[in-house]
Amino acid sequence: MIGSLVSPPARYALLSVLAATVLAATPGFAGDIAVRDAHGREVTITDTSRTLSIGGAITEVLVALGLEHRIAGIDSTSTYPPAAVKDKPNVGYLRQLSAEGVIGLNPTLILAMDSAGPKPTMQAIESAKIPLVLIPEKLTEQGLLDKIRLIGRAMNADAAASCLANAVAEDFDQLRLLRAKIDRPLRVMFVMSLVNGQAMAAGRNTAADEIIELSGGVNAIDGYDGYKPINDEAIVAAKPDAVLTIRRSRDTFEADAFYAHPGFALTPAAKNRAFVSMDGLYLLGFGPRTPAAARDVAATLYPQLASQAGDFKPKAASAVCRP
Repeated sequence: MIGSLVSPPARYALLSVLAATVLAATPGFAGDIAVRDAHGREVTITDTSRTLSIGGAITEVLVALGLEHRIAGIDSTSTYPPAAVKDKPNVGYLRQLSAEGVIGLNPTLILAMDSAGPKPTMQAIESAKIPLVLIPEKLTEQGLLDKIRLIGRAMNADAAASCLANAVAEDFDQLRLLRAKIDRPLRVMFVMSLVNGQAMAAGRNTAADEIIELSGGVNAIDGYDGYKPINDEAIVAAKPDAVLTIRRSRDTFEADAFYAHPGFALTPAAKNRAFVSMDGLYLLGFGPRTPAAARDVAATLYPQLASQAGDFKPKAASAVCRP
């Protein structure tokens, strides 16, 4: 009824009042917590009992910290662990959020990846005076460890976050030892999608670029930043030894399409039948499982490392880190 009878400005004003009422009526933990988010804003948090998690990596961290009971809602990229997220209200894709959907869950805190949007929705959320912490998306080992600690600080769970960050750091140490055994790094092309014969490939400064490096490979596409379409000539010229992609519900790049494609068919990757497909959140999410994902890629790209990779038991998966 609000959406049909009230103009957008008035609707956001009304939602702000409702949100403020909920915050005032909800008991908080003892003492406020102040954190600095991705935009350098200092955000004061008084209650984490109804936390909205917008970003698959954020949700993974919260669950790993034993805080799934505080998650009041998630976004569509939050797919792991399945048992922890299956019954959570879902506000949709993190870059296509609606203010009504987010504020309507009455969150006391919102943790969102810095890429969350659109901008008008984020402005409406801020106008509602709901604490909003934007989590930096630094696609590096240190960036992941900082992400875990920032989420832990926001949730008043510093000790648990330090425990998890230390476990992930040990996993990165194991990964470095595995990479040290690689004599000749392979050229790897990450293909986000193949639609109507047009490939979308990952260049520099992407999650795919970083996961290729972490797994001991070299990105075959180094002439641009981000994800861009490339033609058949560019595919052949890149000479990838292997092709890496993700599995998703639609526009998935399948092995049959790879081998039949006129450009990829002329690459060393096709000759070696080196095609690797993995779950998108696992491969590119940059959550606690990232070292394990890089290990799995490395073991596939370099069969000679299979036995050593089998000895790599991720500490993050077994760590008991609780507030």
